[in-house]
Amino acid sequence: MKLIIAVIQDKDAPKLIEELMENNFGVTKMASTGGFLKSGNTTLMIGVEDEKVDDVISIIDKKCKSRKQVVAPLPLGGPGDSYVPYPIEVNVGGATIFVLNVERFEKI
Repeated sequence: MKLIIAVIQDKDAPKLIEELMENNFGVTKMASTGGFLKSGNTTLMIGVEDEKVDDVISIIDKKCKSRKQVVAPLPLGGPGDSYVPYPIEVNVGGATIFVLNVERFEKI
């Protein structure tokens, strides 16, 4: 058995969770915060049999596409630190996926 941990953008979470549940994959959702843009993320934990890992990753790939977003960056530190004074285009979305071995699983 494997535990898939997927960190995705909040905007992608509802459609991904719906698709996973339609395909009979149990999902646990946790709110999280990203580092670079300090934007909201969703972390999903999905427990699956080894042979189903690729199916889950395929669904995540289909629902969580990377896209461009224009942001106005904030200063990085204190006074005197440099920052870009105009909006920049960055890639957002997609997913960061971890696949871990599960030593024991119980549903009570």
